[in-house]
Amino acid sequence: MIGLLRGELLKSVTTRAVWGFAAGGTAFAALNAVLVAVASGTIDEVAEKKEAMAGFPVLLLLWGLVGAAGEYRHRTAAPTALVARRGRGTVLAVRIAAYALTGLGLALLVNAVAVGVALPLLAGRPGPDLTSGQVAEVVAGNVAALVLATVLGAALGALIRGPVVGAVVLLILALVVQPLVSGAWEREANLSPFGAVDIMTGGSHNTTLTVAQAGAVFAVWTMLAVLVAVVCERRRDLA
Repeated sequence: MIGLLRGELLKSVTTRAVWGFAAGGTAFAALNAVLVAVASGTIDEVAEKKEAMAGFPVLLLLWGLVGAAGEYRHRTAAPTALVARRGRGTVLAVRIAAYALTGLGLALLVNAVAVGVALPLLAGRPGPDLTSGQVAEVVAGNVAALVLATVLGAALGALIRGPVVGAVVLLILALVVQPLVSGAWEREANLSPFGAVDIMTGGSHNTTLTVAQAGAVFAVWTMLAVLVAVVCERRRDLA
């Protein structure tokens, strides 16, 4: 099992895609910090200052989806299962675990950039300064959101198996459907995966859920997707 995990980790960190998403994630973190802290005008509330350190979970969700779905597009899923001599569901579970570990590394990198850029820009701004506890809370919420987003993306990629189709559907849901639903039914939208992850990263201020509650909601959605993906993997043809 350790060997299988090592192999899946090697695949996840040696593709060109992971470096592209890492660059994109860090660039977004730096740009978001500058836009919120400098270009957004008056910023004198703690919630607004926390937003300057927000990550972009949709990006890692997209990376997990594209990477996992690519196993089927490039027809590497079947040989992996045969060589590993493990059940299809077990191989998929290990692959998702590998993406979770790689996602953790990316999450820590993105948050380091976000904090490193945001804190100096926020120094001296009107209103109360962020305490070390508040910064730690933001980092914890962002890291959890990014890791869970990676896992959810990998599970969805195994279910959809089409990187392009999956990416298009994901972007439509995140950038079009979710904002519309949030505008009409904010309370219900907070219970959706995208609504919950938005709260975790500080992107949503007026909400009935705490960061911990939103994390629990997002974790439930993620684990449900993983269970469905593993069950379906056992029953579907890998070819």
